[in-house]
Order: sequence, then C-alpha cells, then structure tokens
Amino acid sequence: MTLSTPITFSQAGAELFIPDGASFPEAIQRTTHLGIGAHQDDLEFMALHGIGTCYHSTDKWFGGITCTDGAGSSRSGPFATYSDEQMKAVRVKEQRAAAALGQYAYMAQLAHPSTHAKAAESRRLLVDDLQALITRSGAGIVYTHHLFDKHPTHVGVCLAVIEAIRRLPPDERPAKVYGCEVWRSLDWLPDDLKVVHDVSGHEALSGALSAIFQSQILGGKRYDQAVEGRRLANATFLDPHAVDTAARVDYAIDLTSLTDPNGPEPIAFAQAVLNRFTGHIEAGISQLVNRPMGNVPIGIGSRYRDRVSDRAKRKSRLSETLINPAEDVSDPDTDPDPDTDRDPDSDTDRDADDGSYIQGGIIRD
Repeated sequence: MTLSTPITFSQAGAELFIPDGASFPEAIQRTTHLGIGAHQDDLEFMALHGIGTCYHSTDKWFGGITCTDGAGSSRSGPFATYSDEQMKAVRVKEQRAAAALGQYAYMAQLAHPSTHAKAAESRRLLVDDLQALITRSGAGIVYTHHLFDKHPTHVGVCLAVIEAIRRLPPDERPAKVYGCEVWRSLDWLPDDLKVVHDVSGHEALSGALSAIFQSQILGGKRYDQAVEGRRLANATFLDPHAVDTAARVDYAIDLTSLTDPNGPEPIAFAQAVLNRFTGHIEAGISQLVNRPMGNVPIGIGSRYRDRVSDRAKRKSRLSETLINPAEDVSDPDTDPDPDTDRDPDSDTDRDADDGSYIQGGIIRD
C-alpha cells in the first residue's frame, strides 16, 4: 500500500492512497469507474454499483475521490468530545480502510473545507483538483451527487464535477456521468428518467464497507441501515404492475449532457426535470378526474381537463430538449394561448357539458 501525492493539489492535507501499491500512473489509468463524493462514506453509499462491478474484476477498477475533509460531521457517543481535527483524522483513516476493502484502484482525499464546494469563487480550487485527476484517468463512467440533493455540499460537488469535465477535450470526457442518491432519493423521477442500478448480490460487501465508518454509525447517524432500507424499497416500489426483478436497487439520473460546454446549464436542466415530473403528475390526474368513481362522477369540465393535459404534454416535450438535447422533440402543435375559451372580463371558466366551473382558481360545482 502506498500513500503518495504525485499531483500538486491545492490543499496541504490532500493525499492519494493506492491500496495494492501500484504506481500512480498505473493506478489512475486503469480506472474504469470513478466515484466522486463530498464526504468520507458517500462513495460507499451512492456508488455501490461501480464498486461492486469492479470488485474482484481483472479488467475493471473503481477509483474514488472524496472532496472534503470531514471536519463538520455530526458526533456523539465515543466521538462526542472529538475536535474537528480529530474527526478529520478518523474519517480519513476510515476512508482508506474502505478503499482497501473495496479493492479500489486509488483513493484521493482532497481535504477541501466544505465551504469550497458551496461557494462559487472558492469552488474553482476544487474544480482544478478534480480536473487534474479526471484528465489522467481512463474512467468511462463517473458517479457523483445529483442536483436535487438536499445537502448543499453535495450539490456543490456535483457542480464542480460538471465544470471539471466541461474543461476537458471531448475525447477525454467520460461516456456517462450519473447523479446518485444520498441526501434525497430519486424515486420521484419519471421512470424514463431513472437510471436503475441493480446492486443485488453485493449485500455482504455493502455491509462490510458501511461498518467501517464507525464515526458516523456510533456518532449518531445510522446511514448503514438507511441506505440498505432505501435499496430494498427502490427495488420493490419500482413498478406497481410487475414482480420484482432485483432485490436491491440504487437510482441515479443521467447528467452526461451537462458535461458538454454546449449543453444545458444546471439550473435549466433541473427545471426541465421538475417540469417533466410536474407534467407527469398533471397528465396522470387529468386522465382520472372525469372518470366515474362508483356512481358518483368527478367532473371538473372536459375542456379544463383537456387544457391541463395539453399543457402537461407541451411542458414535457419542451423539457425533453434540455434533458436529452440530441433528440428532436419540438412541438409541431403550438398553442400560444391555452385559455382562449376564457372570458377575459370574467373570473369564471364554464364548461357547458357538465355545468362545473372554476372561479378564482377554485373548482366550484
């Protein structure tokens, strides 16, 4: 096992750990799957698909990058009195142990304070470090956080990864970049936007990796149990009309289009995904609201229902141009004013077919 820093990183505490003692060039160039997480343990919780794919493989290698120093972690029990410096030392040691157990090609810990990920100006330092590693790597698949994560440091790392890859020439960019689950699940995504990572069969490996992070488990956060529960739930609740085809599943979202300098900006991409989600819900409800429930019809007016459905379809098609810009999903049927049947001098929208109407945005009978 070797500890080395062949790259000059921006932070004095950064290190590069190679579990099997290979040379730095060999270790980084053999990497086929790369995980980039904010904190120690994020890789093991969100990138098990890559870790498991490469485990015991002779031609696939998982490389890991942890961006921050771990100083701000919660602590209780035996770690309650630990200082930030003590916690940093513990967490770095735990991450090395996970890399050794998981047979990683290498493990880079960049030791940035979390503020570097969360602030645009200082994020440049993190982007520089990531670019230096990614450009030397042969990884075709990258796992990182997604843009909808509720932890701001995770979102900051995702933005840094996108920016670092955008700087690379096209032939050096990974073929796929996946945003993975940690601090917000992705079960809400429309199914056609879900990337389903089947992690069945890696229970023992996952359990052993999670157990290494005692500073978190004994420090007040049972991430090991929570992540396992989510994987089980994802597998079961994936499809309400089919039997389970996997025992454990991690969800991800494809972020590859964001890594093209000519691709969508992160905010536009996120809004497009949310529009797809909203359109999916609106369309689903609009198909049901005028169907009879028993002997009692639920009518809100067919023209209103159709307008909701049309708006949902248009929103979904327009959003698709940002999520998958290579596909032509232009809307040939434009409707500049979906409310042309609304009386401009009235606050009431009436449907003659069933007598229901909307007044002031509230459904009346």
